[in-house]
Amino acid sequence: MGTHSVETDSAGADPLLIERDGDVVVWTLNQPETRNAISDEAVIDALVGAVDAVNRDPSVRVVILTGAGSAFSAGGNVKDMAARTGLFGGGPHEQRVGYQLGIQRIPRAMDTLEVPIIAAVNGPAVGAGCDLSLMCDLRIASSNAFFAESFVKLGLIPGDGGAWFLPRAVGQARAAEMALTGDRVDAATALEWALVSRVTEPEDLLPQAHALAARIAANPPVTVRMTKKLLRESSRQSLDQLLELSAAMQAVVHQTADHHEAVAAFLEKRPGRFTGE
Repeated sequence: MGTHSVETDSAGADPLLIERDGDVVVWTLNQPETRNAISDEAVIDALVGAVDAVNRDPSVRVVILTGAGSAFSAGGNVKDMAARTGLFGGGPHEQRVGYQLGIQRIPRAMDTLEVPIIAAVNGPAVGAGCDLSLMCDLRIASSNAFFAESFVKLGLIPGDGGAWFLPRAVGQARAAEMALTGDRVDAATALEWALVSRVTEPEDLLPQAHALAARIAANPPVTVRMTKKLLRESSRQSLDQLLELSAAMQAVVHQTADHHEAVAAFLEKRPGRFTGE
């Protein structure tokens, strides 16, 4: 891999580490002491801010999301639930608003992320952590990872959009099985169910995530962003609406320098050199 840079604060306690490797950015959830819980305001702010930063930077082509320590993300902080603090404090109205202005900011932000994002699931992805992985475009998992849509085990419902994301990933029946039992789905089963696209040995997870990111980043970046947009819109629009959007986007990319370079490279049997123009 190329030259790396890591952005941290002076205390080294950033809830999200941001590492740049060429045109790929790696986000690492960085609170292993809470198994990378994502219900705290600092984590939410960091993820939302990271999305905004990538969307403002046309040189970024792919994002990889992973977790520090042994877990990808344990989701909500159960100790805070017990103490009824933070997101979990107050009466029904306060909690409703708390979710809307708190953890629900994550799926809304992730939905606006313009570049592809790969979840490199290094360990348990539980509750909102499972849902966070589902907000990504691609998921690869370590062999010691597992997924659990476990809200029901705590007497809760998926409050962060899991009931929207999960059926789109594994189908209605398997989503119902996961959400209504709260049971774990191991990495092998996740692969069988197409919840992930591949399973690796733990030491191979990030190298394979980077290799996959490099394969994506090798393509014309504007076209990649538009292709991601079409894939996202396909679950929301009718065929006629999607065809209209596809025609409009295709008319744009036909005019790009990268399209002309891609055609030339194909005919000349060489790799393309793409600039995002």
